[in-house]
Amino acid sequence: MGQDAGTRAVVLGGSIAGLFAARVLADAYDEVLIVDRDKLVGVKGVRRFCPQSHQANGLLARGVQVMEELFPGLTQEMIDHGVPTGDLSGSCRWYARGFRLKQQHAGLTTLGVVRPLFEYFIRERVQQIPNVSFLEEHDILGLVTTADKSRVTGARVQARDADVDKVIEGDLVVDATGRGSRTPVWLEQLGYEKPVEERKKIDLGYVTQHFKLRPGANPFNGDVAINQIAHAGAPRGNVFFLVEGGKVELTTYGILGDHPPTDRAGLMEWLKSLPAKDVYETLRYADPVDKAMPFKFPTTLRRHYQDLRRFPDGLLVTGDAVTCFNPVYAQGMSVAALCALVMRRHLHSGVAPVPLDYFRDLAADAVDAAWEMTNTIDLSLPGVEGDRTFKVRMANWYLRRVQIAATHDGKITAAYFKTAGLVEKPESLMRPGFALRVLWKSLRGPSKESRQPYVYQVPEGVEPAFGEPSELAKSA
Repeated sequence: MGQDAGTRAVVLGGSIAGLFAARVLADAYDEVLIVDRDKLVGVKGVRRFCPQSHQANGLLARGVQVMEELFPGLTQEMIDHGVPTGDLSGSCRWYARGFRLKQQHAGLTTLGVVRPLFEYFIRERVQQIPNVSFLEEHDILGLVTTADKSRVTGARVQARDADVDKVIEGDLVVDATGRGSRTPVWLEQLGYEKPVEERKKIDLGYVTQHFKLRPGANPFNGDVAINQIAHAGAPRGNVFFLVEGGKVELTTYGILGDHPPTDRAGLMEWLKSLPAKDVYETLRYADPVDKAMPFKFPTTLRRHYQDLRRFPDGLLVTGDAVTCFNPVYAQGMSVAALCALVMRRHLHSGVAPVPLDYFRDLAADAVDAAWEMTNTIDLSLPGVEGDRTFKVRMANWYLRRVQIAATHDGKITAAYFKTAGLVEKPESLMRPGFALRVLWKSLRGPSKESRQPYVYQVPEGVEPAFGEPSELAKSA
C-alpha cells in the first residue's frame, strides 16, 4: 500500500481497540500516531479516563486467538508473568439457570488478567513497533477535512495543559474513542447523514472487587473461574475468576435497576441470593484487598455505519465506537480484535481503504453474530424492551434446551462455549445431528449432579473471614 495511501495514520483513542488498530496500521503506513487524553506509556494501573478500568474485562477465546496472531507469544508472556490460564469450557465452572454445566476442555484459552495489566501488555508490544508513537494527554476536538469535505485529512487536538489547539495531519484517521465517539456529530457538521443508532435499555449495574483467599483455602478446586449466568427466573449473575498475584476478581451484576450493593455485608447477602452458593462460600474464606467499585451501563448501542450511503474518505471507526455490547458477555475487546482483522484486509489491498466497503465487512465479519447473540439473550429477560420476534422466541427456547442438555453432556457444553467465545457462529448449534443430541439430552431436565450443591474442602484451622463455618465446606 505505502505510497498510494500516504504515510501517516492517526488513531484517536489508545485503549484496546486503538492498540489493535495501531498494530495492523503499522504494517501499512510509514507512521502511526495514537492520540489519547490519558497518560499511557508505562501505566500499569487504572487510568483516569478509562471508566471501566476498575471492572472485570475478559478476552474471549476468539479474542485470544486474534491477539496471538497479531502479537505472537503474548499469551505465554502473560502466563510467565503469573496470569492464570484455563479452558473456557473445561476449567471454568458455569451455572446456567442455577444448574452446573458438565465441563469438557475444548481448546478455548481463557486468561485471568485484570484490565489495566492486560492493556499494559498490549501497549508494551505496540510500543515496540518502530513506526508507532503516542501523543498523550491531548483532548480530541474534531476532524480536519478538505475544502469540499469529501476527505478527512487529520484531527484537531489540544494538550490538556494548553490553551491552543493544533492539527495532526493524517492520510487515515481511525476513531477508536469508544462509546462516547463524536463521529456521528462530526458527520452531521460536515453535511453527512448520521448512522442509525440501535439501543436497548438494560439498566445494568455491576460491582467489582478483588480478594485474597486465606492461606490453605482454595475452593476453586482446580478450576479458574466460577460464573453464573443471569436468566429470567433470577436476573442476577456473576463472573468470578483467579487473576495474577494470587488474587480473585469478582464482578456481580443485576439488570433493570436491580443493582448490587458495595458494602461487605450487603454484597455478601446479594451473592447468597444467587442460585448457586459457590461464590458466596468462597468469599467467606477471602479478605478484600480493595474497595467494591460500582459501574452502571444503561443501554447497549450499535451504530449502523454499514447502511450509510455517503461517508468521507480517510476516516474509519472501530471497536466500541461502532458497537457497545452488554458487558456481562465480555464481547467488547474480542470484537475490537476482530475489527482490526477486518481493517487489515482493507489496508493490504494496495490502495487507501474505502470506508463503506470496510463498514459492510465489519458488520458481516465482526459485529453481526455477536450483536444478534447478545441481543437475543437480553430479550429473554422480562422487562427488557424490544421486538420478540418468532425467531427471537425460538432462539431463546432452543438456548434453554442447550443449557439443560449441557448439564448432561460435556460435548454440548464445549459447543455452546465455542459460540459464546466467538470461535464458532451461532448456527453451528443448529446442525441437525447436534440439535437432535440437544433435544434428546434435554428431555430429562437438568442432570441430578447439576442440582447438587458444590461441596469443597477447607483445611483444618482455616477460619472464615465472614460468618460461621458452612455446612457446604468440609474439613480436609
